[in-house]
Amino acid sequence: MKHNLGKVLKLYLFLTLTVLFAEDFSHSFKLNNSSPYVKEPVILTLDLNQTNHDIVLLFDFDLKKSDNYFFQRLDLQETDTHHDTKIKYTYLIYPLKEGKIEIDFDLTKKITNDESVAYSFSGDRDNVKTLETQDSKITLPPLTLNVQSLPKETVLVGDFNIHVEFKKHTAKAYEPLPLQILLKGEGYPPLLSILLPKSDHYTLFQEKAIVTSQHSRTGTRSTVVYPMALSASKSFDLEPVALKAFNPQTKKIYTLTIPAQHFDISREEVAVLVDKSDDPPPFHRDWDWLTSLFGYLTVFASGYLTAMVWKRKKQTLLPPSDPFKEKIAACKSEKELLQLLMARDSKKFLSSIEKLEKSLYKKGKIDLKQVKKEAQESL
Repeated sequence: MKHNLGKVLKLYLFLTLTVLFAEDFSHSFKLNNSSPYVKEPVILTLDLNQTNHDIVLLFDFDLKKSDNYFFQRLDLQETDTHHDTKIKYTYLIYPLKEGKIEIDFDLTKKITNDESVAYSFSGDRDNVKTLETQDSKITLPPLTLNVQSLPKETVLVGDFNIHVEFKKHTAKAYEPLPLQILLKGEGYPPLLSILLPKSDHYTLFQEKAIVTSQHSRTGTRSTVVYPMALSASKSFDLEPVALKAFNPQTKKIYTLTIPAQHFDISREEVAVLVDKSDDPPPFHRDWDWLTSLFGYLTVFASGYLTAMVWKRKKQTLLPPSDPFKEKIAACKSEKELLQLLMARDSKKFLSSIEKLEKSLYKKGKIDLKQVKKEAQESL
């Protein structure tokens, strides 16, 4: 009984909303597939047609973001005749979870009039006037997808092929062995975090994948390049890797394979690595360093004392600091510094004043410390 009551309430709400905006516009959704597999492309279209021709009608529409699906707008066709707006949106959607998922929408209806439109276009390029509209959020009922699960262990969905290129199979110990794996085809973009298995026999270095994708009404065509390298201390074998894939269009399971590889790693002989000469030479007592140290300390001390005497003498010879310099240094803002310089001598500080005015009234960027220094040097 409660279940039936809920259905009745939903139907009532839908009919009420339909009546509210039916007098202004009508809408219709189309899905090319309501029961897709996970990561199978679905094309959604929405047609909005103005029915109330006494107003100027605008729309702002998009799908709401969700972890349950990925979407990309493919096309927007608009016929903007006088008081008779017709818009068609086309979206590509990839469901990301199995089971029932709902596609939610965000639609805003904007009502205005001819006078407001004319006023908004009356400004020049430097004085664009805002179009005034009465905005209303419209609640459209969500669309439900019954998403089918993928075969177990599927990592790729679509029609793809693989190309593996090993740059070399021989190297010295710990020398990089570069390789490149390319996945290309049509379907959900083949982005995989792990392509080669971890192993104690080698170290895997993997850079960020290089992705090129193009969305269309048939789905997504992608090329993904995985640059990587292996490093090892001794010869090893790379076991074959099988990537299980599923094509929803043909409903066929297939496997992409990275074939087994053998790598020869050469190691240098110990006799070659060991140097026969002693470097550094064997330890022996040598007190010459102590004599040199005392010499350096003596020179350093005499130089330090000379610098201290010269500094004191220089301080006594310098004239007393200009108090106005201290006032300049104490200014905390451009405005405060500008007022101080103009009050003192606007001609003498003309360059600094112009920079401060540019910062305050023309939103230019200046270095306040540099302007202060320039003003102090003008004294």
